[in-house]
Amino acid sequence: MGSVSLSSCAQTTSILNNSKHHAGCSRSMAVLLTQSLSISVAGSKLLSMRSPKRRQTAAPSISAVLTTKQEAGGKMDREVEGQSGNPNFSFKAYMGEKAAKVNQALDDAVALREPLRIHEAMRYSLLAGGKRVRPVLCLAACELVGGEEAAAMPCACAVEMIHTMSLIHDDLPCMDNDDLRRGKPTNHKVFGEDVAVLAGDALLSFAFEHIAVSTAGVSKGRILRAVGELAKAIGSEGLVAGQVVDICSEGLTDVGLEQLEYIHVHKTAALLEASVVLGAIVGGGTDEEVEKLRKFARYIGLLFQVVDDILDVTKSSQELGKTAGKDLVADKTTYPKLLGIEKSREFAAKLNADAQAQLVGFDQEKAAPLYALANYIAHREN
Repeated sequence: MGSVSLSSCAQTTSILNNSKHHAGCSRSMAVLLTQSLSISVAGSKLLSMRSPKRRQTAAPSISAVLTTKQEAGGKMDREVEGQSGNPNFSFKAYMGEKAAKVNQALDDAVALREPLRIHEAMRYSLLAGGKRVRPVLCLAACELVGGEEAAAMPCACAVEMIHTMSLIHDDLPCMDNDDLRRGKPTNHKVFGEDVAVLAGDALLSFAFEHIAVSTAGVSKGRILRAVGELAKAIGSEGLVAGQVVDICSEGLTDVGLEQLEYIHVHKTAALLEASVVLGAIVGGGTDEEVEKLRKFARYIGLLFQVVDDILDVTKSSQELGKTAGKDLVADKTTYPKLLGIEKSREFAAKLNADAQAQLVGFDQEKAAPLYALANYIAHREN
């Protein structure tokens, strides 16, 4: 059994302070602990039967954009908007407007055409709702540095296409073997494993085509830079790296915070980081602005995963729209497993504060959506 010793209030170091997200392995992340924990991890996979194929295409939806608390106009609204830098800013209205535009752009980009089967599968997962956090981050970053929404929309759609690809592949029996995503049967349960793999492949390749072909009003140099940034974020030193280390960590008894951080900075945070950085690049941001926003995105990327780990053990499948407790069943290492629920929440709060500190110096009115998005990620309920 591996033992992990954690010191109180360690300074944030490693990947989050390294401006190159693809550089090497990380050192231990800042943690708010005063105790030593012993952990044991024994990975396991659940088996499921393959459902019959059926043809189904989902219509664009923004039903999952806002959580139940937001719709009720309760505490969550105040937490999200309270530090936005603009007292007149409405996060609910902003997300509704931006998500609707993203959904329409995705619907237009991935039209239903021949071969019908593959395009149905692509659209089934791509238009299945979702919070659209990544594309909205892209649009908000673009506008923060003085760019126009239209300039960043192809990049915003591209990161959502790649995110959807990662979900389709992550749900496959050979990966996390999940049956539910965004409140619906997973892609391979509807279309079969073979078509699901191909749907993910098609979304991945089309994402880059869409940036190259559809981006208007942006210099060729910035478009090329954006393509390179996105490719690096999801390749063998980005998202794929996190997936591989996650797979190789299953069944190990000595997975500690350093390795867990590496997995999630690459598997989850890398694409969130790319979303923000792409928006800043095509929006005409300076190198200094791009790097400040990169740091902001890296913090909220890890924050997203810490909150995800907490929700996995505190919410139901119905509340989450995906299978709850699957990490616990598979005995995977998570932040609550290593730190406990309360210390994980403290860690999330620190990441949120560190992220928002990166927005100082920007126009605070224009930064309001990013402040609110950071708070939303920290306080979300699904």
